[in-house]
Amino acid sequence: MNVAPALAGVLLLSLSAVAFTAQATDNPSYQTAVVQTRSLGAVASLGGTVVPFEEITFTAQIPGHVEMIAGGEGAFFEEGQVIVKVDEEELMAKREAALAQIRNAEAAVRNAGVQFQRERANPTDTNQNMMDQMMPMNPMSFFGNKNDTYVDRGANLYQQRTQVEQARANLLAAKSQLREIDAKLKDTESVAPFAGYITQKFVNKGDTVQPGKPLIKFANMTYMQIQADVPSRLATQLRPGDLVDVRLDDAEKTTAKARVAQVFPMADPTRHTVRVKFDIPTNVPVKAGMYAEVFLQESARMGGALPVIPVSAVINRGGLPMVYVMEADGQPQLHLLRLGERRGDQVTVLTGLKGGETIVVNP
Repeated sequence: MNVAPALAGVLLLSLSAVAFTAQATDNPSYQTAVVQTRSLGAVASLGGTVVPFEEITFTAQIPGHVEMIAGGEGAFFEEGQVIVKVDEEELMAKREAALAQIRNAEAAVRNAGVQFQRERANPTDTNQNMMDQMMPMNPMSFFGNKNDTYVDRGANLYQQRTQVEQARANLLAAKSQLREIDAKLKDTESVAPFAGYITQKFVNKGDTVQPGKPLIKFANMTYMQIQADVPSRLATQLRPGDLVDVRLDDAEKTTAKARVAQVFPMADPTRHTVRVKFDIPTNVPVKAGMYAEVFLQESARMGGALPVIPVSAVINRGGLPMVYVMEADGQPQLHLLRLGERRGDQVTVLTGLKGGETIVVNP
């Protein structure tokens, strides 16, 4: 890291009633200052990202090979069009086997029904019992037992009826298996749930996929939103429908009025911020992924104080403001910030610093 030589003595940085004191550290190559606090400004500036109104990720539902991808990134599809298709050869083979099982089960149902009707009309065991009575093995059974005849006939009828019910159950199971296979056949196709564009491809034609493998990202670009993480104290004053000022990170630094679309119900337990989405007017030219600033008016009742740092201490990495904070071991560590109002060469910090930290100035 390229830093300016250490200043000799003590450097005072003042803004209203706030002072940044440059301190000597164990490493004299760093010019540092202690973060002080001051009263909040009137407007807070928050960084956000432009995102599509609707975005989904298609994933593979069955194992197989990608048979077809209808287009690349930026391709447009109407609702109901097939975008990705996984080969169905294995499922078709299982379907044919299921149809064969259904035919066998239907034949078993018919056979069981015929056997049941035959038993009702011509009870085989009853005739056998009559022969046993005519030529008894036991002299005591010469007189026969009519109750045994009726019991045997009832048992045989019950057995045949049970076989009919079992055959019907097997037929139902075979038909259920066929419906399951047909449902999986539908999963071989990824169909556009709304009109939109492919924003990202994860696979190509011929790739082998397993269930859960991402295939493509698909988004509705007709309406765009800004997604921002708002400090909890500021999020409490936002309501769906409120209008706020936004500025886009384009060549013209376009400004517009955005409408609060959604305030998430939970705050981030680590950063203590609430995710909020803002609707961008349709006549504003934006692209997904673009950086944007959201300006929120501070409530007069909030009061309090915020950390204030020199603008020269802020480092922008990928559009995100950061600052080097000196750790206990004397080494600088990058901290992500959420910045607020800027006045002159000073800027307030909404999140990322609490006050009292030692930061590197002019890194």
